[in-house]
Amino acid sequence: MLPIERLQELIRGKKVAFIGAGVSHKRCIEQFVELGAQVTLCDQKKSVEEFGDYADTLRRLNVALSLGEHYTDGFAGQDIIMRTPGYEYYKPALQAALQAGTKVTSEVELFFEYCPCEIVAVTGSDGKTTTTTLIAKMFEAAGRKVFLGGNIGAALLPQLADVTPDAVAVVELSSFQLISMRRSPKVAVVTNVTPNHLDHHKDMQEYIDAKRNILLWQEPPCRAVLGLENDISRAMQSDCKGEQVWFTRLHETDNGAFLRESDDTLCYAENGTVTPILPRAEVKLRGLHNVENLLAACAAVWGRVPVEVMRQVGSTFTGVEHRIEPVRTLDGVTYYNDSIASSPTRTIAGLRSFNQKIILIAGGYDKKIPYEPLAPEILAHVKTLVLMGATGPRIEKAVRECAGFAECGLTILHADTMQHAVELARGAAQPGDVVSLSPASASFDMYPNFEVRGRDYKKIVNALQ
Repeated sequence: MLPIERLQELIRGKKVAFIGAGVSHKRCIEQFVELGAQVTLCDQKKSVEEFGDYADTLRRLNVALSLGEHYTDGFAGQDIIMRTPGYEYYKPALQAALQAGTKVTSEVELFFEYCPCEIVAVTGSDGKTTTTTLIAKMFEAAGRKVFLGGNIGAALLPQLADVTPDAVAVVELSSFQLISMRRSPKVAVVTNVTPNHLDHHKDMQEYIDAKRNILLWQEPPCRAVLGLENDISRAMQSDCKGEQVWFTRLHETDNGAFLRESDDTLCYAENGTVTPILPRAEVKLRGLHNVENLLAACAAVWGRVPVEVMRQVGSTFTGVEHRIEPVRTLDGVTYYNDSIASSPTRTIAGLRSFNQKIILIAGGYDKKIPYEPLAPEILAHVKTLVLMGATGPRIEKAVRECAGFAECGLTILHADTMQHAVELARGAAQPGDVVSLSPASASFDMYPNFEVRGRDYKKIVNALQ
């Protein structure tokens, strides 16, 4: 039986509730209706008109609606509930449905269940998207058909009918997706784990345990690629079920990918043999953190992709949008968009990728994570700090209380909007300066996501006269 037929067997004639109509659910709702499910959409929107153009699709598909304040009432009597990553797994309404015998799953979980090809997946607090994209580029350059999805790319489940056993699925997984997963990929990468999303997770341990699910359900033969330099990802070695390899730029390992200090070359070591991949000078991506992402990608595809392909991708790939992305140079000042930096560790990596003190625009939605580790890095790498959003005062407090603040000469400015922040940064900049939006915070106080924030910043910067 084909995978799509097995999926149809699961859902035909069943009552299926979708929580929210995000990008992936829009495609899945159509797919499920076509496969014979009775679909209900549960959403906080108060009327079908609030869905805009999608309202016509909902009417055409004859989707039942459970809307408004009590939208979770639509969970009652369902055979299957399709959870969106943004709806927390442990919310009482969902747990009650689970206890009542409803199957609670998600687009990614069902894809993992029915996917006929090898799955390579990446998680971590930082570096997920760049690492995942590098892996996909390497497989593509080696001639493999690649399905890219999960936290990035297109929804995978609606593509299930096109997935053949000789293809490869490359998947980025967030803690929200992993928290309820009971299947793991053939190749699992954990870049690192640092405090993040503590506004959504009960505590740090729940966040770590969610990440561990990428490893816990692996079945040999399998591979786990772990970041050696992060205490939490290194400790996950005890969770590994099969082959386990490291990636690191600070130490030489005899088991995985590393940056060789003697000649500054990215290498891979296995069974006593060290194979050079490419010199760091040829890596197009900016910043040492991206050297780590490239090492992680090489460790993931090792033995599946020729070394010359890894070299080719490493020496040509220039990066993903919103990740230390050059926007423009105006009056000798270069502007960068690092909107992906929604946590202090991301911003620290961005700051360290410049060999001069920069003008930093930071602040945003408060995810309840500490800013003390960011403060000394700001003193070391920032000449003017432009703060905005809910976390602006928290970042300023951490910086002012940091040893060395009084004598460092840092200027702190405050902005009400992104437009105001860019204007303040421009006013502070001299020819040769760098201005970077690297917020160390989520976007949700002003923007729906970091992509919209980054594009607004770019639009404002590109409009400067």
